[in-house]
This record gives sequence, C-alpha cells and structure tokens, in this order.
Amino acid sequence: MNSNNINRRHFLTAGGAMIAAGVSQISGLLPAQAQNLAPTPSMRGGSNNYRPGAPIVERIGGGGFWMSGTVRHAGDGAPLVGQRIQIWAHTTEGYENEPQSHGATLTDENGKFRLEMPHIVPAFGQPHGHLAYDSGDYKTVFLRPVMPSSKDKGLEAHFVLEPI
Repeated sequence: MNSNNINRRHFLTAGGAMIAAGVSQISGLLPAQAQNLAPTPSMRGGSNNYRPGAPIVERIGGGGFWMSGTVRHAGDGAPLVGQRIQIWAHTTEGYENEPQSHGATLTDENGKFRLEMPHIVPAFGQPHGHLAYDSGDYKTVFLRPVMPSSKDKGLEAHFVLEPI
C-alpha cells in the first residue's frame, strides 16, 4: 500500500470522526446553519394582473396542477409560518387577469405552501405562473417562474423574505 492511500484514509477517517463528534465548524468548512441567505428579488413581469386581497382558497378551479414552494427568512433561512402567498396564472379554465384564476394560500409549520389549480397554458409563448408575497411583515415580492414544458404537472417557487 502506498503512502498516498494511507494519508487519504487518515484524512477521511479524521474528518468523519470530527463530524460524528459534533464538531460543525472546523476552520469554516462546515457551517452550523445557513448564514447570510439573500432575499429574493421581485421578478420583472411578476406583478402583471396582481389582485390585492385575493381570497385564501382550498383550490383554484378544477385543479390537476400543483403550485408549491417555500417561504424563508432572509439571513438565517428559518421557515416562515402562516405567510400568505397569492397565486395566479393563465390556465385551461381562465386568463390570468380573471378573478377565477386567482387564489391565495398560507405556509405551514415548515414554511411550505401548496395549492392545486388548473393546468397552466402558455401566455405570450411561455407557460408560467405568478406568485406574490404581500402580507406586510416583509418586503413584497412578485415571482414569475417559467415552466420548462407546458406538459409539466407542477411548478415550484421559493421566497426568501426580508423584513420591512
């Protein structure tokens, strides 16, 4: 056995032992938790057809498509519970400017949200959704994620919010 294998083995064994012993910040190699998580900027076009105060709903229309994501606090990345996320899109059941294409949901104890809605169809050549955080405790953020394919069955969007 050559000395390179022995040195590599010792390094891996020592590193594994330190992790197992609970050493989480060895010379800055392993952060104890997320630090300096930057806030999500609003996306261009994200606020198009936004409706302030859209109602919290169990589902938008007939469903079949899932919009989901997370909401976290800028800096430490802690999940934000009970935050209102408005969702709207051009779907098989209506245009994004129509009231029946809008609804809101709240984040759960893990900062996650999920809302069923009709399938998104391309508008202006792109299948996309709109999401907004606008509850007031944090800076308002509008997102407009584009789907890779209009055949997708869901779309995710993630918010990192900055206090006002």
